[in-house]
Amino acid sequence: MKMEKTVWQKNRMELFRDLQGSEDGLTGAEAERRLEKYGPNELQSGKRKSVGRIFLEQFADFLVIILILAAAVSAALGDVESMIVILAVITMNAVLGTVQTVKATASLDSLKRMSAPTAKVLRDGAVRQVPGREVTVGDVVVLEAGDSVCADGRLLECASLKCAESALTGESLPVEKAEAEISGDAALGDRKNMVFSGSFVTYGRARFIVTSVGMDTEMGKIATLLKNTEEKKTPLQESLDQFGRKLSIGILAICAIIFAVSVFVRREDVMNAFLFAVALAVAAIPEALSSIVTIVLSFGTQKMARENAIIRKLQAVEGLGSVSVICSDKTGTLTQNRMTVKKLYTAGRVLTAGEADFRDPVQEPLLRTALLCSDATVSEDGEVGDPTETALVRLGEDHGFDEGNTRSRWPRITEIPFDSDRKLMSTVHELSGGLLMVTKGAVDVLMDRCVISPEERAEVEKVNRQFSGEGLRVLAFACKPLESPAVTLADEDGLTFLGLIAMMDPPREESKAAVAECLAAGIRPIMITGDHKITASAIAREIGILTEGTEAVEGAVIDGMSDEELREFVPGVSVYARVSPEHKIRIVRAWQDRGNLVAMTGDGVNDAPALKQADIGVAMGVTGTEVAKDAAGMVLTDDNFATIVKAVKNGRNVYANIKRAIQFLLSGNAAGILTVLYASLLGLPVPFAAVHLLFINLLTDSLPAIALGLEPHTDAVMREKPRPRSEGILTRRFLTSVAVEGLVIAAATVAAFHIGLSAGGAATGSTMAFATLCLSRLFHGFDCKSRRPVLLTRRFFSNKFLLGAFGLGALLLGLVLLVPALEPLFKVVPLTGGLVGAIVGLAAGSMVVIQAIKAVLMLREKRAA
Repeated sequence: MKMEKTVWQKNRMELFRDLQGSEDGLTGAEAERRLEKYGPNELQSGKRKSVGRIFLEQFADFLVIILILAAAVSAALGDVESMIVILAVITMNAVLGTVQTVKATASLDSLKRMSAPTAKVLRDGAVRQVPGREVTVGDVVVLEAGDSVCADGRLLECASLKCAESALTGESLPVEKAEAEISGDAALGDRKNMVFSGSFVTYGRARFIVTSVGMDTEMGKIATLLKNTEEKKTPLQESLDQFGRKLSIGILAICAIIFAVSVFVRREDVMNAFLFAVALAVAAIPEALSSIVTIVLSFGTQKMARENAIIRKLQAVEGLGSVSVICSDKTGTLTQNRMTVKKLYTAGRVLTAGEADFRDPVQEPLLRTALLCSDATVSEDGEVGDPTETALVRLGEDHGFDEGNTRSRWPRITEIPFDSDRKLMSTVHELSGGLLMVTKGAVDVLMDRCVISPEERAEVEKVNRQFSGEGLRVLAFACKPLESPAVTLADEDGLTFLGLIAMMDPPREESKAAVAECLAAGIRPIMITGDHKITASAIAREIGILTEGTEAVEGAVIDGMSDEELREFVPGVSVYARVSPEHKIRIVRAWQDRGNLVAMTGDGVNDAPALKQADIGVAMGVTGTEVAKDAAGMVLTDDNFATIVKAVKNGRNVYANIKRAIQFLLSGNAAGILTVLYASLLGLPVPFAAVHLLFINLLTDSLPAIALGLEPHTDAVMREKPRPRSEGILTRRFLTSVAVEGLVIAAATVAAFHIGLSAGGAATGSTMAFATLCLSRLFHGFDCKSRRPVLLTRRFFSNKFLLGAFGLGALLLGLVLLVPALEPLFKVVPLTGGLVGAIVGLAAGSMVVIQAIKAVLMLREKRAA
């Protein structure tokens, strides 16, 4: 049975027959018909969640579910106020989470609209520019240097075409194309007679016939695979899930004990005891926590947006703060993505690019040749052409050799284009004295074509080795006078050697400082690139990634390793060169298996699976493909490694602030529970009415906790090591702080309760306990600012939100205590000036005691160190 030919195996006639196309392209009417048949030429991003679904997902949290049940019980028992308060708080949290998610999606949509591609197609026999989504099967597309390839297709004409396909294949260098059919099977990277959606033209011209569009392209096939990849929860999500379950179970158990004591020991009415137990549970469960986390993360995303990062997934802000390994691409992220001339060699001298001088008659022939033997253009609108050639043109522009004037003064007559077999390019120019051919190419090839002494050649080869060892890409230049413009390959012999020009994609200025900050923060930066090992090593060494005790390897080294062997291998490697997409996934997984939290940068379609495998995927907003952006949790609008480090700092501060808010909530709630337990066990009157607990819950819980979540960020977090992945919020040290601080506030509340009982009975005691607990918690907000004492320091006043929350809370408490009309509503009684003074003294005293404990602990830590 005869096998049907693949697209790359067919000849022109077979292509036109099977695709029902022609040399002149499609008619407008036929293009519209095919657009209906094949659909728009765009990747499907999957079914987008509705706003309603996003809103409902905010309630899928254990703490929130417990609170909804508590609201239902409150409603059933007639406690409408409790139900309203609970539902209002959790609804506010859901609205905040929904708004942030929708805003992030809108930001990404605007990025997509900005980068929407266009294409030049033959329609009705004429070249027309159309939106890329309107290109369809059978269209003939015209390509020039600088164009993006909008669909997969087979070449019909090709003039020295080179395409950058790194987004699809990971190949760092542009691929040279040819239109001839290919026999047999061919891997994606070997289909030289085809072009692929997502690549772009760096050199030459071509025409191709479209063979597949949208999800049927090679890029579309990879996008389809992504739908099967699971996203990982961040440490904060895991910690809060675990924390919420443990806390809710513990609080419900305590409330059950108090209910039993009330009914069986104190012989209270069952319904009243149950209502109080529910009110206590509502007060003890920090339902403001979800809102606070969402608010803090939202503020974090806004800060990061101002610092060139769009957060697609809210929890990614905190996840970045836990990162212990950053796997970063080299080109464009750590480097400028702009080839730049660094050194020259001519007339026996090595010069830096800064020493280039077009007025020097010794240098001028080399520099002029570099500009003339190039097809690239550089203008205010941008650069078009092969990156190597744009570097050569820019060298001239930077040193007084105007590109336009130079090309006009020495016009090009003809050329012999570059090809990968010869590794040479030659152009012929008209000079006042005749014709001159200028040639550039690989050093070893060009030296064989030059008339040069053995001694001079040995010196040139020595300099070439020196440049190459520094990770520079080296080109050689030569020239030859001609009698006739009719040049052949034979004319590329007997050349006069002019010199060498060495270039590289230099590191970003801020990369070195960013890497140093990573290392100080206990984060391991890893370079993963498709570039050559020598070039990657030179850059990594310059910016501080490749250090003593670590090495650079090529991706092929890990091919034969098992997952266990790779897990032991990765700590000793800082640079991976010539890697494939499969290598990236394995490297990320190996670090994760060692217990690390991994951030991974990427821009190509082939990076998308690794971006999803990583704990935090970071896509490039400028050079990144839409598939990579959709797979990532964060998109950099400046493609800069330093922005990732800023995000890590932001994430660490966000987590520290969330932990401050949790410490404040738990220690204050613990104080309330301890006070109730004390009264229950000693047979004293109930210290709080249900309305007291709701007031505390709504005001002295929420406002200072939100304010603590907005505590000003500090650089100190980058001097700490990343917290272990397995470390939850409820660490031993954290729980000890909560217990001690809760005990101090409870002691002040119990003391006030006894003072009130002695002064005026149960009602006065309850009023005193309520007011003291309220005010103590407002003061306690300042305790939670830092593990160190802040009293009598500038930091005490550094958070304007906390000062505002304290002022507003104190004002509302004062109104409740001093306005007679509010007394029956809040179940309080009038207090004497002495009793009010006792409330203020006990509340402020609890803060002073906690600050003193912190000072003692700080001194002990210093002595131990």
